[in-house]
Amino acid sequence: MIAVGILGAGSWGTSLANHLARSGADVLLWSHEPEVADSINRRHENPLYLPGIRLPPTLRATADPAEAARGRPVLLSVSPSQNVRGVLSRLTRVVARDTLVIGASKGIETDTLKRMSEVCAEELPGRPYVILSGPSFAEEVAQGQPTAVVAASESGDAAEQAQTLLTTSTFRVYTSGDVIGTELAGSFKNVIAIAAGMCDGLGLGNNPRAALITRGLAEITRLGVALGADPRTFSGLAGVGDLVLTTCGALSRNRALGVALARGATLEGHSAGQRSVVEGVYTARVALRMAEQARVEMPIARKVAQCLFEAMPPRQAIMELMERTPKPEQWT
Repeated sequence: MIAVGILGAGSWGTSLANHLARSGADVLLWSHEPEVADSINRRHENPLYLPGIRLPPTLRATADPAEAARGRPVLLSVSPSQNVRGVLSRLTRVVARDTLVIGASKGIETDTLKRMSEVCAEELPGRPYVILSGPSFAEEVAQGQPTAVVAASESGDAAEQAQTLLTTSTFRVYTSGDVIGTELAGSFKNVIAIAAGMCDGLGLGNNPRAALITRGLAEITRLGVALGADPRTFSGLAGVGDLVLTTCGALSRNRALGVALARGATLEGHSAGQRSVVEGVYTARVALRMAEQARVEMPIARKVAQCLFEAMPPRQAIMELMERTPKPEQWT
């Protein structure tokens, strides 16, 4: 029985903990909120982040991140992206040098523009790292819905270790060597999902949604390739797979934000009623900064940022996108 520590007891962290515990792993889950850890230990449920899912009695939780990480050969980092550095920095002396670190947080650090693999390399240097990404709503994974994801690493052995650990009859894991593309695709799709929600909130139909997803994929791919990613990654699970799920799925928090904005809500008002982080809010600004540095156009991301931070009405944003100067269709 392999011992696994999981950092972050939100919906995704709890779902992965549930998945691994039911597969026979010895799982210890760290929660920032002591009441969540207490509920998991006493009642075998996480009513705040994964309500309605009965967790296995073998799954244990703690309010101490060091306890979750100490002596465990596998560590999953599932904190919100802006908190990952702060959590990992507390564990440098606790995490063994040969610990396999699997990152399951989708986002870019706003201050540094660092990907999560780069953050981990700085805070836990020398540890083998794998990024887990792909179309995977936490609730559906917890329900045992068939799911396929990608484990990407610069180390083929590390990617295969993660694949072996996580694969079950309902959770299929593919491996990849493109860490950059996998991380960027998983981060930037959240921005496009906000735009898709705006379309739905405005009552627009299937034509605009299809156009938005396709052109959104084009600008994500352009930026990814400019930053060193393999373009093929964006046509796979971490790319178009996750993009379709997040732009069309009713469980998408990023899409839900876009719907709310189109119906008159403000970012502040919507965020005040949400317990979980909407990663696309952070990533919208990050994407524009990275695009400017790489000299790549991201017109959809720019309009999303204007709607989020400059009070541009979503209907105006859609109109301005449609009125842009006609161009050839191209991916790079």
